[in-house]
Amino acid sequence: MDSFNAIVQVLDSTIRLSVPLLLACLAGLYSERAGIFDIGLEGKMLVGAFAGAAAASVFHSAFIGLGMAILISVAFAMVHGFASITHRGNQIVSGVAINFVAAGSTIILGQAWFQQGGRTPALQPGERFEAIAWPGAEAVRNVPILGPIYAELISGHSILVYFAFAMVPFTWWVLFRTRFGLRMRAVGENPAAVDTAGISVAWLRYRALICTGILTGVAGAYLSMVQNGGFVKDMTAGKGYIALAALIFAKWKPVNAMFACLLFGFLDAASIRLQGSPLPIVGKVPVQFMQALPYVLTVILLAGFIGKAIPPRAGGVPYVKER
Repeated sequence: MDSFNAIVQVLDSTIRLSVPLLLACLAGLYSERAGIFDIGLEGKMLVGAFAGAAAASVFHSAFIGLGMAILISVAFAMVHGFASITHRGNQIVSGVAINFVAAGSTIILGQAWFQQGGRTPALQPGERFEAIAWPGAEAVRNVPILGPIYAELISGHSILVYFAFAMVPFTWWVLFRTRFGLRMRAVGENPAAVDTAGISVAWLRYRALICTGILTGVAGAYLSMVQNGGFVKDMTAGKGYIALAALIFAKWKPVNAMFACLLFGFLDAASIRLQGSPLPIVGKVPVQFMQALPYVLTVILLAGFIGKAIPPRAGGVPYVKER
């Protein structure tokens, strides 16, 4: 039974750690399906985390913090759109610039506003999203097998966790069952054909980036208002890049993206669980190796197990309207 409880705990950590990856991965899915390569997911998550924690601390409301995180992240997404859609700039350069601006501005503003070395004050109850206990979770906790699954894996998460996983079927429905999704996929494959049909390529891509901004804002808010209870310097720690890797691993499909993010979340959870624990044959492994393990395995999985991943044909290419 102890082994089963340990497995449940690792799976619970997997869910919690995969949420920001999943939200960022779905955010990248919207932009890349519309033909906009967005390496700035990391930066938008970071500004969302800072804005959410700062606003929640000042206004003492988790929902105001979430709204501000979304607003600022969407604003950064519009900057990316202005550079890469309106002015047809290089999308990689624009995304990298957003990441640099986000990394620097969050520290400078954090120090200027709160004088805590770039951190925000620790969030108090009411300023962060608390776990939601489902009915009967405590009553069935000690029931063998089903009790821990219901009490730990299903119950006991914040509303943002349930939102993240609900976005998977919603994104599938939007992409494959709505007119907007059809047009968005078309503009990512052949924008000239969409333009010929009298549909604005730029407006479609801007709307896709708005979706990206919303989801990265929620991802950032989750990091600072659920996982950490406050903002700290560079707290995204490369999650935006791992989300891009998961998106390629999933071949730009929402359900596959969920499983890819759960896999990466599991690798992260397992590395945390195994830190300092002796392993068979090799013995005790250095902590640094275990911390690097998820990133190493990410490279290995991308290099050898996904086969040929074909992105949208118009991805990363500015559209120039033919005259």
